[in-house]
Amino acid sequence: MEQHEDSVAFAWETPYLTAALPGVGGLLRAELEDFVVEEVPAYTPCGEGEHTFFGVEKRDLSTPRLVEAIASALGISPRDISYAGLKDARAVTRQIFSVQWLSPETLLGLQLENAQVLWATRHTNKLRVGHLRGNRFTIRIRELHPEALARATAILNTLAQRGVPNGYGVQRFGNDGRNAEIGLLLLRNDRAGLRARGIHHLSFWQHRFYLSALQSELFNRYLAERLQRGLLDTVLVGDVAKKHATGGMFTVESAEVDSLRAQAGEISATGPIYGFKIWSPQGEMATLEAEILAAAGLKLADFQPAKLKGSRRPVRYMPEGLAWRSEGDALVVEFFAPKGAFATMLLRELMKSDVELDEADDAEED
Repeated sequence: MEQHEDSVAFAWETPYLTAALPGVGGLLRAELEDFVVEEVPAYTPCGEGEHTFFGVEKRDLSTPRLVEAIASALGISPRDISYAGLKDARAVTRQIFSVQWLSPETLLGLQLENAQVLWATRHTNKLRVGHLRGNRFTIRIRELHPEALARATAILNTLAQRGVPNGYGVQRFGNDGRNAEIGLLLLRNDRAGLRARGIHHLSFWQHRFYLSALQSELFNRYLAERLQRGLLDTVLVGDVAKKHATGGMFTVESAEVDSLRAQAGEISATGPIYGFKIWSPQGEMATLEAEILAAAGLKLADFQPAKLKGSRRPVRYMPEGLAWRSEGDALVVEFFAPKGAFATMLLRELMKSDVELDEADDAEED
């Protein structure tokens, strides 16, 4: 691996899983309705309790702006409104919120600009970040290559079988990867380096954001190496694997047996969201994880002052219900992605271009 001792300045280096298959090209979001996201909840509200869950469809509006508008209309603080994840602004999105001590009728009566309350019902607890199964996408791509449908069929059949590389999209890293670089400086407590980049005061959440960008960059480097070695949809002895159905993790002892499970889409290898208490693999992948960390001039103990314990992230996600069709001059793609996964990663494989969307995460990671 190339060494980067002084910086982790972001460069998009993640290879394509479908590099041998030409992309469809095209244009995203020519119209607002070309990008539709629907949140899929982790559970159904029970119909009674002191909290009210309500679903909202918003158009061309960010989640924080919508929360402010709802709070203003209800005469409460934005902090009193809970949601499971942030959703794209430049899109038509449907997501769920909760609020305490207000009736469903009150929520259904809200009049909002560029948003509509679709339903409301009671539940026993508040909605929390990450309380969703994932998101269902309906995406329309325009200005396509003349052979777009045939190309899409080849690529999407491959992704349905082998999975989508579960990297972080370019939007997380900012211009020229600056966010990950700031995260590295924060982790090193390099105040001079931060001042040189115009960083003087950060809120708690800004601090966490930059550190998360660093963790994401390091994961993407691991993913790139795994792709280059042809190891996206298989496992090695010593890998930490994750069961897609239950979320349970285990260390692989038989590559022969568990690689068959991986090829069936039952399990996937995981990569590091680095932290001082991360569950580390053994063997070849343990060496790779150590090399990536050393290349950034870091060790696991460096994450302890920031209280980043670390976690594991699957190296791929299996797009459920993946379907596609021609519709006039456009290609329409529909699929479900689990929480924390980026639609960007499927779209870049399909279009063969780096796709920037204002996607936001639905899951908190340490």
